[in-house]
Amino acid sequence: MHTQRFPATERGLKDIGWLQSNFTFSFSSYPNPVRAGFGLLRVFNDDFVQQGGGFGIHPHQNMEIISVMLAGQMNHIDSLGYKEVVQQDWVQIMSAGSGLRHEEHNVGDDTVNFLQIWIEPKLQNVNPRYQRRQFPREKRRNQLTTVVSNEEGQVHCWINQNAKLSLGYFEAGRTVTYALNPTNKCVFVFVIEGEIRIGDDTVPQRDALGLWDTAEFSIESRTESQFLIIEVPINH
Repeated sequence: MHTQRFPATERGLKDIGWLQSNFTFSFSSYPNPVRAGFGLLRVFNDDFVQQGGGFGIHPHQNMEIISVMLAGQMNHIDSLGYKEVVQQDWVQIMSAGSGLRHEEHNVGDDTVNFLQIWIEPKLQNVNPRYQRRQFPREKRRNQLTTVVSNEEGQVHCWINQNAKLSLGYFEAGRTVTYALNPTNKCVFVFVIEGEIRIGDDTVPQRDALGLWDTAEFSIESRTESQFLIIEVPINH
């Protein structure tokens, strides 16, 4: 098994008042040619949007865009006709395909914190799609929950790529084993809160660990922990 650390202290930072973005990979005002992504995971931003702030109408094309809501309330309005409000424990996807436009703003009383994730698509110029699903925290206790997959389903979101996103929420001392396809797949594990251990690596809150060349690995929760696992192809 090979690993790569992504410490929170090495992330890029954009702070424009209403928005504080932490960039794991090269993005916007953080150009980093040696950290352009991890496999087909191209963007992983830990974003904080202050009350009343938000992103005006803007376009996307040929990218799988996922938002994992950690706190607050944010609206979503797009050119497909959707007008939604998502909040803590919701996951939304935009399979941008041939193109769509959208806007999103903090519509609640508290700061919004969400993970903005971009994954390269499997097919180009497909019909654009929007979808959202709710994953209540207490219903996920001590288990891995698939929140995004390449397969259609009634309980998770699905995207145009052979990828899978899973949320874990475990009590201290619990261990879970994750199995992946060792052929052309890598895994990015981000600790939302708490501290976990994978092999010889202790991964604290807001750090991430990339893994490849393994069929499975175990995650031990050193404290009560919540984490996100992103499994993506290494290349096309």
